[in-house]
Amino acid sequence: MISLSITESIVNWVTTNIADYGAAAVFALMALESACIPIPSEVIQLFAGFEVSQNHMYFAVAVLAGVAGNVVGSWIAWGVGARGGRPVIERYGRFVHVTPKRLDLAQRWFDRYGNKVVFWSRMLPVVRTFISLPAGIARMPLGRFTLYTAAGALPWCTALTLAGVQVGKHWQEWHDRLRYLDYLVAALLVAGVVALWMRSRLTKTA
Repeated sequence: MISLSITESIVNWVTTNIADYGAAAVFALMALESACIPIPSEVIQLFAGFEVSQNHMYFAVAVLAGVAGNVVGSWIAWGVGARGGRPVIERYGRFVHVTPKRLDLAQRWFDRYGNKVVFWSRMLPVVRTFISLPAGIARMPLGRFTLYTAAGALPWCTALTLAGVQVGKHWQEWHDRLRYLDYLVAALLVAGVVALWMRSRLTKTA
């Protein structure tokens, strides 16, 4: 009940701000989400799409605000990784739910797939929020990081906003459905990491 109450409070806070401040709130909230603050981007962009359906916001503005916020927030996370490194993240990350387990997952993906994972991870749960940290630790060139981040954020923000436009007042139901999809994909990611670990162990012992 407590976690449900907290989730509902966050959703209400997000939707109130977007309703009051429009695209500026979409930008700010997406920046916070990409800076590893636990605010669900699904709520932000789905409700932005609902606002578009009510003629309170232009579709292109809603999408671009989301992409721009994603880039700016990712710069912040990249900077934390580049300046402070893993020790600082492990020490203070718990305050924004950046657990060692989540950081390890993002680090494995970055180490295995390199710079391109910054693009693909923007459309995946869990990893999309934290991938900027190992990219910063690795000192991935900021220009290339920005390009991959923007390119990955564009289809994600577009799809969510378009979904919000199409479903209109039923956007909350779609947020709940996407949350369960997130759980499924997250489970598949964990299974993939375990499979890779087991394969590497078998290779070493062979």
